[in-house]
Amino acid sequence: MGSAALRQSAVAGGVLALGALLAAGAITIPSAAGYAGVGPNFLPWVVAVGLLLCGGFLLWEANSGGFRQMDDLDGAGHGHWPGFVWVSAGILANAALITTIGFILSCALCFVLAVRGFTSAKGRLDLSTRAWITDALIGMAIAAPVFWMFTQALAINLPGLTNTGWL
Repeated sequence: MGSAALRQSAVAGGVLALGALLAAGAITIPSAAGYAGVGPNFLPWVVAVGLLLCGGFLLWEANSGGFRQMDDLDGAGHGHWPGFVWVSAGILANAALITTIGFILSCALCFVLAVRGFTSAKGRLDLSTRAWITDALIGMAIAAPVFWMFTQALAINLPGLTNTGWL
């Protein structure tokens, strides 16, 4: 087994271990059926089984010739660090600001920064005011219906900018 196959098998082993850990945690969750006969341990089991299947497939793939077409990926081995920083900043800003500026604005900010990261990876980073405003409006157009669905239709409390439940 070559070093590439060994590394690929290690990735598969990591996915299998993660699936096993999630399954071990799912065992400890009570299985009493809730709404529609689905208990709180259903989703952890679905994810655990999915990870175990993916890990098994990755292990088979690594030991039957290696991950297919790995060399055809353009720059995937090196990553794009500026894009990673933009996206990470968006996620961290969302987590830090969601209780301060509310769900809609924090998610819109996350969207704006993620767009910067993905476009910078494509070599088309646009830092113009128009691009920032356009992306902020698109981010709010995506986040607002989600916020309203959760707060108004499902009665799930998400942090808002006001106490009205609409912003």
